[in-house]
Amino acid sequence: MIGTNISNPAYFILLGFSDKPQLEIVLLLVISIIYILTLMGNTTIIMVSYLNPKLHTPMYFFLSNLSFLDLCFTTSIVPQMLWNLKGPEKTISYTGCMIQLFIALGLGSTECILLAVMAYDRYNAICRPLHYGIIMNPKLLQQLAAVAWISGFVASALQTILIFQLPLCSHHRLDDFMCEEPALIKIACVDTTFLESKLSIASVLFVIITLGLILVSYGCIVRSVLRVKSAEGRSKAFGTCGSHLVVVSVNLF
Repeated sequence: MIGTNISNPAYFILLGFSDKPQLEIVLLLVISIIYILTLMGNTTIIMVSYLNPKLHTPMYFFLSNLSFLDLCFTTSIVPQMLWNLKGPEKTISYTGCMIQLFIALGLGSTECILLAVMAYDRYNAICRPLHYGIIMNPKLLQQLAAVAWISGFVASALQTILIFQLPLCSHHRLDDFMCEEPALIKIACVDTTFLESKLSIASVLFVIITLGLILVSYGCIVRSVLRVKSAEGRSKAFGTCGSHLVVVSVNLF
């Protein structure tokens, strides 16, 4: 790409849906409604889990973490998107772009780890019920949640630093509605093949390892449940895992 090397531009232009201005008002209304429903739904889950003593269980502890994560993720993206949709300016500051990328990558990585941790929780609940309360004690829950959040944002910090060290060209238009890795790499003035390969491999490994842990956990769960002679017992056991399977399917696929 030919252009003047600008390593630290003042802002980026988010092209997003600018090629379809007739849809911007519709998108503004639809996304606003979805955003409000997302805020209400996740806030309700967190409040109910906190206020209802019967829900002070490991499953709802991690579900509350996941809901809080979803709140943070949508809030890091949607307000900026709505601001750009409502007016002619489609810009985001350099610092704002860096922060948005860091938060989005961090929350995405944290979500993968949390889903694996939730699968581990279901494994203990089904396969080791007599020791479940001892294994999944409050201290371990806090430690697992801390590992998920810290690991996610450490990985995000490394990726963000690598991307924003790239020399950028005078063309600072991002063909996206938010700051994402592919769009930022696309406007770099150097050959990014090696960096793209490293980031792709890291992302794939991250997802594959997480998905592998989830599949192993549920493989053990299925094997344990099939040993239950009572049909009612099998149904109850599968029922306790149904909500997590739905969450995993929605977020990973």
